Amino acid sequence: MIAARVWRTSSPDVASGLMTDELEREWRAPGRTAVEVAPVDVNQVLADHYETDRPDFVYTGSMMWDMERRKAVAPDIYLAGLVKPGSLETFGLPTTGPAVDFVRVTEQRLWLDPETYGTIIERVHLDDERRSAIFIGTASFDTPDGRTVNAGTGQPLFHVEHAVAGTEERPLNTWRIVHLTDEVDPAIVANFAEMSRQTYLRVFLEVHLTRDLGISLRRR
Repeated sequence: MIAARVWRTSSPDVASGLMTDELEREWRAPGRTAVEVAPVDVNQVLADHYETDRPDFVYTGSMMWDMERRKAVAPDIYLAGLVKPGSLETFGLPTTGPAVDFVRVTEQRLWLDPETYGTIIERVHLDDERRSAIFIGTASFDTPDGRTVNAGTGQPLFHVEHAVAGTEERPLNTWRIVHLTDEVDPAIVANFAEMSRQTYLRVFLEVHLTRDLGISLRRR
């Protein structure tokens, strides 16, 4: 299911925090290309489309949030097919304790031209209470060592929220993204509609299950 320019949630805290406010403002702005990718019920997809070495395994909401935290810090591992190897830089990550707010820079495949990489700069906020990871696309960033990094121009800037919905025993992986376009781009909408139709788990979920949780997976 793809929803354009409309987002509804029962959470009273969705507009809290400056970065969330920024995402919400752009989500509702006229002309933006805003899409919600269909939520993924991980346990249902596992039951329907995979064979595992642990048939009684339950993927919990806590596990899913652990995945989102890891993916935010290491997209080169969890989004290996999207992020160019060796391109990841992070700024502001703490040396001790969990990450909360930081900046990451990567070279990522363009949505509509996957053979081409572009520089993506994102301000990242991880909200443990809401189990929400917010990524605010940024046009430029001045690094602590004096460089100015500029985002690529091959596609519009975009803001993203990945989150954990559902229940602890039946979590849903959610994903919404708003592109800062002047007019809604139907090609981008169609691209994400195709993503919503995929049969198997998104690659970052497979990586978390196999790499971090030690679950053997075989696609049916």
